[in-house]
Amino acid sequence: MKKHYTLTFLLIGLTFVLTAQNQKITLEEIWRGTFRTEGMDVLHSMKNGKQYTVLNFDRDSRTSTIDKYDYETLEKVETIVSSADLGEINAFTSYTFSKDESKLILATEVESVFRRSTLGKFYVYDVASKALEIISEEKIQEPTLSPDGSKVAYVFENNIYIKNLESGSTKQVTTNGVKNKIINGVTDWVYEEEFAFVRAFDWNATGTHLAFIRFDESEVPEFSMDVYGKELYPTQHVFKYPKAGEKNAEVALFTYDLASEETKKVDFGDAYYIPRIDWTNDKDVLSVQVMNRHQNDIKLYFCNVDGNNEVVLHETDEAYIDVTDNLTFLADNSFIWTSEADGYNHIYHYSKKGKLLNQLTEGNWEVTNYYGYDKKTNRVFYQSVENGSINRDVYSIKLNGKGKKRLSSMEGSNNATFSADFSYYINSFSSASTPYRYTLNDAKSGKEIKEIVNNEALLQKLEKYELSSKEFSTININGNELNMWMIKPSDFDPNKKYPLFMFQYSGPGSQQVGNRWMGANDYWYQMLAQKGYIIACVDGRGTGLKGAEFKKMTYKELGKYEVEDQIAAAKKLGDRPYIDASRIGIWGWSYGGFMSTNCILKGNDVFSMAIAVAPVTSWRFYDTIYTERYMQTPQENASGYDENSPLSYPELLKGDYLLVHGSGDDNVHVQNTMRMVEALIQENKQFDWAIYPDKNHGIYGGSTRLQLYTKMTNFIERHLGDKK
Repeated sequence: MKKHYTLTFLLIGLTFVLTAQNQKITLEEIWRGTFRTEGMDVLHSMKNGKQYTVLNFDRDSRTSTIDKYDYETLEKVETIVSSADLGEINAFTSYTFSKDESKLILATEVESVFRRSTLGKFYVYDVASKALEIISEEKIQEPTLSPDGSKVAYVFENNIYIKNLESGSTKQVTTNGVKNKIINGVTDWVYEEEFAFVRAFDWNATGTHLAFIRFDESEVPEFSMDVYGKELYPTQHVFKYPKAGEKNAEVALFTYDLASEETKKVDFGDAYYIPRIDWTNDKDVLSVQVMNRHQNDIKLYFCNVDGNNEVVLHETDEAYIDVTDNLTFLADNSFIWTSEADGYNHIYHYSKKGKLLNQLTEGNWEVTNYYGYDKKTNRVFYQSVENGSINRDVYSIKLNGKGKKRLSSMEGSNNATFSADFSYYINSFSSASTPYRYTLNDAKSGKEIKEIVNNEALLQKLEKYELSSKEFSTININGNELNMWMIKPSDFDPNKKYPLFMFQYSGPGSQQVGNRWMGANDYWYQMLAQKGYIIACVDGRGTGLKGAEFKKMTYKELGKYEVEDQIAAAKKLGDRPYIDASRIGIWGWSYGGFMSTNCILKGNDVFSMAIAVAPVTSWRFYDTIYTERYMQTPQENASGYDENSPLSYPELLKGDYLLVHGSGDDNVHVQNTMRMVEALIQENKQFDWAIYPDKNHGIYGGSTRLQLYTKMTNFIERHLGDKK
């Protein structure tokens, strides 16, 4: 990273300080949304490439509308549908078009199941006739229109159904779905959480076949959580959760022929995981990604509905392979694929037979997003960190790997949403000094055409507050140049000594040191800086966007090198003349809580205080897919699990420790905290802790976040503040 980053943001920060009116940020302001940014919600580019739709909601009338806008003028063309005109619906919260854009699915009464999965009542709206039809009177999952909009497939109580919208009849495709036993068409808990998808079925190009995954989780161990609620007796929430080394659901892939009503099993033989299925442009050919349990071997199959399966791509890795959504089929069924095969994540083009045609991008930098391919200009669009690993830029490149062009121009985080024909894109830009700004840009040149949304009003509001700059730099730790940001009090005096409060997450492939606008935690750090603290964040070994070797060096040793880096960084920062080495604290959430707990134990001569929210305390308690990707199984790697678990050395606690968890956390179970509590009790260690009843991994709802951050702030002031 170049040194000019630090100087640039110092100058920007100085401007903030000079114009500020010294008003202090409060927790109440942070959590009631005072500093919320304006954005663009649920944008869909129309097939013609000249218009887009947005879901708008009028808070006063409680009305939802889907409004169509023109890219070139940004003027509203029409309202496609308004809930005010629909007698059955008060409002809808999301929408999806059929492929031909003749129909819409509108979501109502949506309730969360887990992180990504929902149940809801869904309606089909015919754009031409303006007719509205409920899909099912029951709450269902993942309704998806066929390509021609004549049918809709969905899941109800673990079975797949197809409704014919012309006749009104409904066909039940599967009949063996049973809760906590057999799931058809949607994923189980661990697939949803770690492979990041819920809908496990897909229509082919002509709507004649449906492919779907079946999960047999009969042998997967059950996990139960008490739900305290408001009734006289609590209830239990029981679900299948495979912990590291335990049995996973057995997965099988099927195709269903709508004409013959025949279901066929697709046999792979070696399919331990099926993390992705996608029909190719050939209506008879389904692509299937298959992985082994260690997730270091991936095969891409092309499967014909007649039963012929062919491996067209096979990759292996000494550590693990990340699954993405970047697979894209061109008109001739050649395909785009992203891979870390050369040590950095780059874009590759393969023939339909799996022959490598070209590596489009290369260099010691990472492709961070793949946007798509424009057949008219023969260009691929993507996002990368070529301009420094803390920044994001939008690029285009020809399919032959030539003619690369940087489309974005401002240094910070740029993200693009392209029109369907790739003639325009909407650029979302932010940096540490600029809140989100949305602009319409020309896809050929990157030139800004018009501004759509800015957050100038927020900047004006912030002028009266006492804000500090976020200084970006690097710090050399254990032979590596690690990215770092630091926030100092606005009236910083280099001759004074300040307490240091460190934040980190540190999980594999993650990044916390990024040149982007503030989130809620950043405002909290600004508040702490106003109180006289220096806040710092260091992305250590194992984090992302610096190549596969840097990221994967923590393989089989989660919590070893990351902890060493945080301890070494704290020591090095503590040597600075303006930091009080006797008052250094650290905090984190989830993986970050695992880290902060380890740091106050193994770094008990460095850290005097730590806060851990929803921490993993032993990877033996966490799920198979995530944990085994980085650790293999406990049976194969017991020392890696136990030597880096804070449960193995609670006797090392010397400093002040706050442990927080939600009792309804389906992800990192409260079991982690309870076992840590018991370990500390048996060592007669004093500590503070809080359990939030029925709260999940995010610990939110009502005043929960305000109360939690008040608790953490008070803990910091009590144990890290000036005790004179």
